[in-house]
Parts: sequence; C-alpha cells; structure tokens
Amino acid sequence: MVQKIIALDAMGGDHGPAVTVAAARLAVERIPEIELVLVGNQEHLAAELQNNNLQQEGRVRIHHASEVVEMGDLPAVALKKKKDSSMRVAINLVKDGSVQACVSAGNTGALMATSKFVLKTIRGISRPAICTILPGIKGHTHMLDLGANPECTPEILAEFALMGSELARSVEGIDKPSVGLLNIGSEEIKGSESIKRASQLIAQSRLNYYGFVEGDDIFKGTVNVIVTDGFVGNVSLKTGEGLAALVSHVLRSEFKRNWLTRLAGLCALPVLQSIRRRLDPRRHNGASLLGLNGIVIKSHGSADAESFFNAIKIAAIEIENNVPRRISTAIENHLSQVEEAVT
Repeated sequence: MVQKIIALDAMGGDHGPAVTVAAARLAVERIPEIELVLVGNQEHLAAELQNNNLQQEGRVRIHHASEVVEMGDLPAVALKKKKDSSMRVAINLVKDGSVQACVSAGNTGALMATSKFVLKTIRGISRPAICTILPGIKGHTHMLDLGANPECTPEILAEFALMGSELARSVEGIDKPSVGLLNIGSEEIKGSESIKRASQLIAQSRLNYYGFVEGDDIFKGTVNVIVTDGFVGNVSLKTGEGLAALVSHVLRSEFKRNWLTRLAGLCALPVLQSIRRRLDPRRHNGASLLGLNGIVIKSHGSADAESFFNAIKIAAIEIENNVPRRISTAIENHLSQVEEAVT
C-alpha cells in the first residue's frame, strides 16, 4: 500500500477543529497507511488533539497557521490578504511536496481560487472542475462541474468529460467509463448550440460517449460520468439534496401521525434504516477539484466527523491511484489525437 500524507485545513468549515480533529482520529483508526498534517492554530489544535486522545507524533502532527479563511470571505480577499491562512498553508504543502493531498471544508470559492493560483492547472486544461459522486439506482455516478464554472465553452465541457472519465477509470477500475452530457432532452436536435458542439467534440474523442442524458438520469445511474456546466450542476446537486431532505421529512411526519402509523413505522424500521444508510449524504461527502497539479478535496462546510472522514478517504484513494498524473496523461493523449487529425 502507498503511504499517504494528507494536509487538513483544520480550521475550515462551519465547525472547525471540533470536526476536523475528530475526523482525523477516525482516519488514523481506519486507514493504517495514512499520515495527517493538521494545519491551523497550534493552541486550538493541541487542545482538540487532547480531547480526542491523539498525540502529536507519528501519524498526526500540527503545522501552525495564524489566519483563517471565513466562509463569507471573497476569494480575492482570501488569496491576497490571508497568505498564512490554514487553507493557503495546506495547499502550499501540496505544492512543495510535503504532503500528497489537501482536504478542506472551507469557503469553496476561496479554495478553488487558491488551489488554482498555487498549484496551477494541468497542461491542456483550461479550468479546474468540481466533481463528486452521487448515489443512484445502479451504484453511483461521477458528476462535474458542480459550481466552479457557471459558464463553459464546448471545449471546456469536452475537457470535463476527459477528466471525469479518467477519474472514474482510476478510482473505480472501469475500463471504459460511459460519459453523458446533461441536456434538456436526449434527442440530437435539442439543446443550445454550445451543448450540441460539446457533444460533437466528445463524440470525436476516444471516450465511451453515451450521448445526451436528462436530469432524471443523474440518479438512475444511466452513465458513469455526467458532464455539465457549473451553474446547472450546482442547481441539480442542491435540488437532489433538497428532495432527499423533503422525502425524509415526509416519512417522519407520516409515521408520527397516530399510534397506527407509529406501529407501522416500528415494523418498517429495518428497511428505513437501510434506506437512510444508502442515501446518507455523509457517505458521499468529498468533491474533487479536478484539473490541478495536485489533489485537493472539498468537504461540505457543515460536515460532521464521519462526513469529513469520507472526504479524507477520497483523498487517500486519489493518492493511491495518482489521479492528477492519470488525467495529465489522458489530456496529452487527447491533444496528440487532435494534432494527428489536423495534420
């Protein structure tokens, strides 16, 4: 097994060290080959380590950072005025090779801006994209972009398809992941001219292109990878999260309506618990910032310890599979293919 050294932005997110240090404890308990660097205020982190019975030696250590990127900070402010923030220092550690990945629950805009500035994009990639795993009827689906790029050219969408496909191939072991382009219909005549052109570009690549998919395909598991721009992707993601919350609320309300429904709920409890486990958003926490010269994983800001641990686990998987190198190779091969076609 590959030794994995991961920096945690321990001050980021809604709950800061209380969650990140507790998640670090889970990580060292469950992943034997992992080492963690907790980046943030030395005093606060030392106290949390003591609360979680963790020692500052061996597999867990503190790297002091004097500033914190707040959830409401503008990306430009975080980038220019908070150069000693826990987020920036954690990403710098990836840049200088001290660690192999960074995990943060902090401000998404600031994380993307800082990661792109410090790590730069892989040659041939115009913009990084946010990609995460969504549960579905047939397993799960990788979807990108989920908010980093509200507007995308056809060429950028084609790049997203390459990155998403390589991620699925690397971490899932799928030889030829199927790729779908999110559209308002599956017919070739539907969609904007930009979407139609993106479809042509993806079809001309060596990817296993399925074609257009619609919103209901996201959770069906129709394809392994779904590509869209950041505006549509983020709206789709938040809609799915809202729907899951609505269904959960309705079920609880109905089962509590009277003594008969409470009894029915008690009988159905094993099934309900199984459904809850399958759809638990904590199991799917951790979005990859693809296209960078390094591994950066974004956790939900409101993540609890179990949820943040899953983001750490995704970072470990991407280290094991050397995802940035695989994406770089895939892009190089694609560019060579384009050059050959031109000549």
